[in-house]
Amino acid sequence: MFSAGAESLLHQAREIQDEELKKFCSRISKLLQAEDLGPDTLDSLQRLFLIISATKYNRRLEKTCVDLLQATLGLATCPEQLQVLCAAILREMSPSDSLSLVWDHTQNSRQLNLVASVLLAQGDRNEEVSAVGQGVLRALESRQPEGPSLRYLLPIMAKVVVLSPGTLQEDQATLLSKRLVDWLRYASLQQGLPHSSSFFSTPRARQPGPITEMDGAVATDFFTVLSTGHRFTEDQWLNVQAFSMLRAWLLHSGPEGLGTLDTDDRSEQEGSTLSVISATSSSAGRLLPPRERLREVAFEYCQRLIEQSNRRALRKGDSDLQKACLVEAVLVLDVLCRQDPSFLYRSLSCLKALHGRVRGDPASVRVLLPLARFFLSHGEAAAVDSEAVYQHLFTRIPLEQFHSPMLAFEFVQFCRDNLHLFGGHLSTLRLSFPNLFKFLAWNSPPLTSEFVALLPALVDAGTALEMLHALLDLPCLTAVLDLQLRSSPAPSERPLWDTSLRAPSCLEAFRDPKFQGLFQYLLRPKASGATERLVPLYQLLQPMASCARVAQCAEAVPTLLQAFFSAVTQVSSLALRLLGRKHGPGSLCSVLSSQFLALCTLKPSLVVELARDLLEFLGSVNGLRSRASLVTSVVWAVGEYLSVAYDRRCTVEQINKFFEALEALLFEVTQCRPSAALPRCPPKVVTVLMTTLTKLASRSQDLIPRASLLLSKMRTLTQSPATGSMHGEEGAEAICTRATELLTLLKMPSVAQFVLTPSTEVCSPRYHRDVNTALPLALRTVSRLVEREAGLLPG
Repeated sequence: MFSAGAESLLHQAREIQDEELKKFCSRISKLLQAEDLGPDTLDSLQRLFLIISATKYNRRLEKTCVDLLQATLGLATCPEQLQVLCAAILREMSPSDSLSLVWDHTQNSRQLNLVASVLLAQGDRNEEVSAVGQGVLRALESRQPEGPSLRYLLPIMAKVVVLSPGTLQEDQATLLSKRLVDWLRYASLQQGLPHSSSFFSTPRARQPGPITEMDGAVATDFFTVLSTGHRFTEDQWLNVQAFSMLRAWLLHSGPEGLGTLDTDDRSEQEGSTLSVISATSSSAGRLLPPRERLREVAFEYCQRLIEQSNRRALRKGDSDLQKACLVEAVLVLDVLCRQDPSFLYRSLSCLKALHGRVRGDPASVRVLLPLARFFLSHGEAAAVDSEAVYQHLFTRIPLEQFHSPMLAFEFVQFCRDNLHLFGGHLSTLRLSFPNLFKFLAWNSPPLTSEFVALLPALVDAGTALEMLHALLDLPCLTAVLDLQLRSSPAPSERPLWDTSLRAPSCLEAFRDPKFQGLFQYLLRPKASGATERLVPLYQLLQPMASCARVAQCAEAVPTLLQAFFSAVTQVSSLALRLLGRKHGPGSLCSVLSSQFLALCTLKPSLVVELARDLLEFLGSVNGLRSRASLVTSVVWAVGEYLSVAYDRRCTVEQINKFFEALEALLFEVTQCRPSAALPRCPPKVVTVLMTTLTKLASRSQDLIPRASLLLSKMRTLTQSPATGSMHGEEGAEAICTRATELLTLLKMPSVAQFVLTPSTEVCSPRYHRDVNTALPLALRTVSRLVEREAGLLPG
């Protein structure tokens, strides 16, 4: 992310204590009070900005220093660079009660821009947003040449419209719409004059040249953001800024309710309108009211941008600008068509042609997202094969462009923002989750929160199990994508993979036809409806585990699993074969254990339904100590829910099979000696195993003698020095105490069943509140009976 030098500076800035900061503020206060604001002042302000912006929490500055920063910002003679720094520092402090800036129309436009940025960062505490908006509008109403330049104030107006839409009155909104029409449609087609000229320059040489197109041709139509020149005039700058705020202003000033029409209703309205509406001529457009006139001009402007994007740019930067303007133009057209369906008829031909042109151009892939949004918004009225658009969008783009971080973010945002529009195409999105996960696997740190929000919409009963395996295999997908890039010719100047990591064996395996089936399964574009056993692939990809990108992805998996399980409400289709995995980070096992208990609580019959998978899992002792939390949860769930009370299908045979499996497991974990390669088993696992065995014995009383014998052995075993060293003194004592308690309960089988497998009535709150039937009373009675029986026994 940062160089070593930058990291060092950030670390120093974060380590500065309040006392040091107070002294530094005092030094800055003295510098700001001096008549000459020289290089020392500039350097100190840069350091102060670094200090207050390097931490997530607000730094408290001395009031004298804050007042001087505000005063310096208002000085007309202060160098611009110092004012920019003062405004940046004050914005970092915002919102703050110590700021007392006010809008002063006597300041020049650059100062007003900086002051407004601080006031807007304060939020609308004292109606600052409204005050700033009214100040800009007053400047807007004034056409005096000596007034403040709107070039610096229009971006502030755009921010005000977003933050506080109700600031503008009707007549003010009409005025702004008129001015936007003028700036968008009637900007000059001549370049601006040079700022200064030499003594030897001739008047002819100083004549401004014409505005040109991206390909160098002289512009013959009106000026747009894609027009080029060496210098721009004031109205040309305002044209650029007016386009940048156009979409926000259209959304603010559009007809109420049209922007939120239901998709079906909107399509019906559009279809009926298209049959009677024809294109409005330019001459008729001049007679429209200001807001309708602005829409007409906005439509013409976007049409011209689409035409200009066809021209071959002479510079790469201009080519990137063309694509960015295309994205914005399509988004503006979408807003126009939602507000006035008559624009849809006039937009379709050029947008269909645009889609056909950009779908085969990898460099223009970002334009496909707003085009798809347009076709989603307008349904059948667009008369476009929407299914083909979505198939291309969800199949080709993630497969070919997963390594583009900006596209990855925009693609996931597109999916999130338009879920309400997918309708019948939601199944296409859900089936494409393996392709969407390519974005996540390659860009996991920035996209994790986005996918946490998107996962609930992707989860489907038919693909839930496959998605669960895909999330668990996400780090493997990251490694395979890395290998895919390494094995293909690099089209870019800079490699997209980690060049410090060399994995020749992995590359050889990736090219080996024997393993192609496994690799292609991970790289599949759609859900296949089945899961593959990828154990051979895990071994092949082991050298890639040290890759930083793979490690980052692995860290994100537990968070994603939490989101996945939270979204799962119908769990009957989820198999538990994943519990048999031999390896996995502790955080992953922790997530699985907690979610397994949540699923069993939601549907207790899972234990009976998946008895075979659970027995297979419990029959494996390898890696048990590294999966202690997961094993504990499974064993506890068996003891709690393997009962006729929860599922009538539960049989004595099943109880006996689980008893034998858990008995063998308890024997294994207590007999194995701990070592560096095989750490000791936590005492909690042992106590939960004993408790579950006792519960099962109470439900099948033929097992009580075996359970009693096992508990007696465990009590004896804990008293040996070997067991004490293996579990520790406290652990051995806990095991011994639990074994004694369980043995005492088994002496009275009916009582054991009452305590260890209480009925639903016993578990109800009333049973615990009622003095006559409270469970503590029953336990005290049982304890006295057991103690009395124990006293009558010989020895």
